[in-house]
Amino acid sequence: MDAQLKRGLLEICVLASLEQEDSYGYKIIKDISCCIKISESTLYPILKRLESAKCLIVYSVEHNGRLRKYYRITDAGKNRIGEFLDEWQDVMSVYSFIKGEHRDD
Repeated sequence: MDAQLKRGLLEICVLASLEQEDSYGYKIIKDISCCIKISESTLYPILKRLESAKCLIVYSVEHNGRLRKYYRITDAGKNRIGEFLDEWQDVMSVYSFIKGEHRDD
């Protein structure tokens, strides 16, 4: 898969994994692994970018005597998912064109 396309999909998958509940890195990886593979070294820069873009907020919770970072989706993050879903129809049109469908002869 193209690296840029995968990067965009990973960001949306991370945001989507946070729509139901706040989560932490390892659980996010586990949750999205059913549809796309991601490593910790890939996830944490994505989380940092999403935080910088105000798509999520970070807070810490003590767990077994250590602080664990949790991530919560913001309204901006939810809006980004909505934008992605709206744009997906355009992507599917391009896909159909590439496959040779819907061409005027």
